[in-house]
Amino acid sequence: MPSTDLQPEQLKIWLAAVARKDALAFRALYDATAPKLFGFALRILVKREWAEEVLQDSFVNVWNNADSYQASLAAPMTWMTTIVRNKAFDFLRRSDSAVEIDADTFDKEVMNAMESADPTPLEALQLTTDAKALAACLGRLEGLHRQAIALSFYHDLSHSEVAEQMKLPIGTVKTWIRRGLERLKTCLGTLGGAR
Repeated sequence: MPSTDLQPEQLKIWLAAVARKDALAFRALYDATAPKLFGFALRILVKREWAEEVLQDSFVNVWNNADSYQASLAAPMTWMTTIVRNKAFDFLRRSDSAVEIDADTFDKEVMNAMESADPTPLEALQLTTDAKALAACLGRLEGLHRQAIALSFYHDLSHSEVAEQMKLPIGTVKTWIRRGLERLKTCLGTLGGAR
């Protein structure tokens, strides 16, 4: 049976209290969401100590910015996951690590963690056949092409932002993304026909 702590309505109540600087509500919010958010950070950063640092920075951000949360724009977990995602990529940029995107990092499990307002996160974390097919097809792309697509679609970066991040001409990035999407479409069509 899933924990009621991750129910969106309860999270909204805690966030509203955190906006009023209620330390007890912050602790309850942290206890309920930190394991899932830590797992998400770890999927991006791989190193446990990096994920711990990003999680801490993310909760400082939640404490300082809870008053900016708008329930009409995002579910509480989506809002907090976005903070963790942004902090994780800020961390990678600061550490001058090459951001090589592994296809497995962007399977359905991660997308659900970022976007799901589903109050049963354990169900939301189960991989689907389509997600496995997408991860397999992403894995067949050349590394830099996969990275360009991942930065564009999974991190909502514009083509110019992707070009800046990858230190490449914008025309190259646009071509790689266009060709990569064509290859993904072909690959998914092939895998879909095999079922």
